[in-house]
Amino acid sequence: MGGFSIMRDAHIGGAGRRNAPKVTIMARSLHHAVRETWKRPKDALSKDYRRERMAQWRREPVINRIERPTRLDAARRMGYKAKQGVVMVRTRVRRGGLRKSKINMKRKPSKMGMLKITMAKSIKRIAEERVARKFPNLEVLNSYWVGEDGKNKFFEIILIDPSHPSIQNDKQLGWITKNRHTGRVYRGKTSAGKRGRGLHNKGKGAEKLRPSLKANLNRGK
Repeated sequence: MGGFSIMRDAHIGGAGRRNAPKVTIMARSLHHAVRETWKRPKDALSKDYRRERMAQWRREPVINRIERPTRLDAARRMGYKAKQGVVMVRTRVRRGGLRKSKINMKRKPSKMGMLKITMAKSIKRIAEERVARKFPNLEVLNSYWVGEDGKNKFFEIILIDPSHPSIQNDKQLGWITKNRHTGRVYRGKTSAGKRGRGLHNKGKGAEKLRPSLKANLNRGK
């Protein structure tokens, strides 16, 4: 289990020779193979397979609960466990900037404020918040990208049930059952939220990011 590799020493030239050279054989784990595949999915997965998968996902509901993660390596890195109280959901969000309606008032077409308007939140963060509103009794642990087509981006969200006994007794996931973690996705506490708040930056140039953007009058971004 996990991302461990097994190393074995193989002797060449017969078992009876003491001075035979040694060759180190590394047996890669399944997680390593999956991780290498998803580093370059366009090269590792055929075009027809990816097209059929996107077509199938588009036919599904926008927020669709799934039994197991598509990217097991990414899900494990984000804290996923195959146990009760852990829920996997796949969702899709439109690509690009905001879809703003036209304002029927007198102004220049270039000043209408319709095009090239980008939200301060990433598409991944929007996906997490939409799923959290769909499942109000669960908390968002994290999420990861699984694909995109011309119109949508697809993400898988890891949800935790804080009231489940198996989660409350878990050493790695039990922290999320405390009241101070309620609604963490809306406060930018996930990985995508921290990136949007600039908390992945440190050192020079990040002086106005902590303790928060609001505390520094939004001068940090």
